Amino acid sequence: MLQPVAVASKSLADYTHICGRELIAEIRELAEPLKDRRVVHISATAFGGGVSEILYALVPLMRDVGLDCEWQVIYGREEFFNATKLMHNALQGAPQDLDEEQWAAWRQYNEMNARELSAGWDVCLIHDPQPAALYELVPEKAKGWLWRCHIDLSTPNERTIARLLPHIKHYPEALFHMREFVPAGMTGRVHVVPPAIDPLTPKNMALSPEDAAFVCGQFGIDVDRPLMCQVSRFDPWKDPLGVIDAYRVVKQKLPEVQLALVGSMASDDPEGWDYFNATIAHADGDPDIHILNNFNNVGAIEVNAFQSHSDVMVQKSTREGFGLTVAEAIWKARPFIGGNVGGIPLQIEDAVTGFLVSSPQQCAERALDVLKDPALGKFLGRRGKEHVRAHFLMPRYLRDYLLIFHELDEA
Repeated sequence: MLQPVAVASKSLADYTHICGRELIAEIRELAEPLKDRRVVHISATAFGGGVSEILYALVPLMRDVGLDCEWQVIYGREEFFNATKLMHNALQGAPQDLDEEQWAAWRQYNEMNARELSAGWDVCLIHDPQPAALYELVPEKAKGWLWRCHIDLSTPNERTIARLLPHIKHYPEALFHMREFVPAGMTGRVHVVPPAIDPLTPKNMALSPEDAAFVCGQFGIDVDRPLMCQVSRFDPWKDPLGVIDAYRVVKQKLPEVQLALVGSMASDDPEGWDYFNATIAHADGDPDIHILNNFNNVGAIEVNAFQSHSDVMVQKSTREGFGLTVAEAIWKARPFIGGNVGGIPLQIEDAVTGFLVSSPQQCAERALDVLKDPALGKFLGRRGKEHVRAHFLMPRYLRDYLLIFHELDEA
C-alpha cells in the first residue's frame, strides 16, 4: 500500500456565503450521479508545497459531496527526490538534464510505487512528474486516469521533456494551469484548469489587523513601519535574491521599510536548504530582512498574519506554474506585485488587481508607488479580492474536477 494521508472533514455548505448559492447548488447536482465513485489522488509529499495545500482542501470536499476519495503519497528516498527536483527545474527551463542513473532511479521508484498502488479505483489522479509513469505501468488498476501538471512547462529543457513525454502523453485526461504549458504531442484530452485556494483554512480565514500585527511582532517585525513580504518556497525560480535587491532599492528612498521572506521547507525539495542559506548570505546581516520558515514555528496562522499585515506583497517568480501565494495574498485585499510569468498574470491584471513586473528595479518602483500612496494599495487590494472570489476559490476547482469525471464516464 502507498502511504495514506489523513485529512480533516469539510462541508461544502460552509462556502455558500463566500461563493454564492448558485455555484454550491451546481456542484451538488454534478456530484449526485458520481456518488460513491472511488477516487485516489497520488502525490509526492503530504506537506510543504502548493499541491499538498490544495489536496488538504480538495479531498475532504470530494468526500463531502459523496465521492469515496483518498489521497496517497508515493515512497521515495534521497536519490529519487534529488532526481525529481532536477527534473522539476529542467522542465521549467533549467539547462541541466538528468543523467542516465537519475532517470533510472526515477523509473525504479515509479515501478516500486506502481506495485504498491492498490487496484479497483474509478479514477486515479496523478500529480506532477514524480509518479507520472504509473499509468503506463499499471493501467488496469483504475478505470479512469488523469495527469495533473502543477508546473510551468512553457519553456522546458527540450531533452528533459522529450524523455518525460512518452510517460505522460497517453493519459486519457491531462490538466494544466494554462494552454501555454501543454507540451506538443499529448494524445488524450487536455483541460486548462487553474488551481484555487481554500478561503476557510487557517492560512486564509479573516484575521483582525490587531491579531496580524501581534503575530508579526513576535518575529521581530516593527509593526509601526512599512513591510514588504514574499511568501514562497526557497527556490531559485521564486527569486528571493531578486526580492532582496528590490527591497534595497526601496530602502534607499524609504529607509524605514522592512522585508520578510517567509517559506516552508518541503520533504521533496532537497535543494531548498541550500537556497535558504544562499538567501541568508545575500541578506548580508541586514537586521530589517527577516528570513523565516516552518522550522522557526512559522505555520499557517503566521503566514496569514504576514500576508494580512504587509503593506506590499511580492511574488517575484521567474517561472511559476500558478502561484497560490498570489491568490492567498490578494484574497486578503493586499496590494500585490508579481513576476510577469506563468500563472501569475491569470491572477493579476496589471494596475487593476496588482502589478506585473519583470525585474528587481520594476518591482522596487511599483513597491514605492504603493508605499507612498495607501489609497492605490486599497484600490488594488479590493479589486484583487473580488477577482479571486470569482475565479480562484476551492468550490470552483471542485466543480471543474466533477465536470471532468463526467467526461471520463462518457469516454
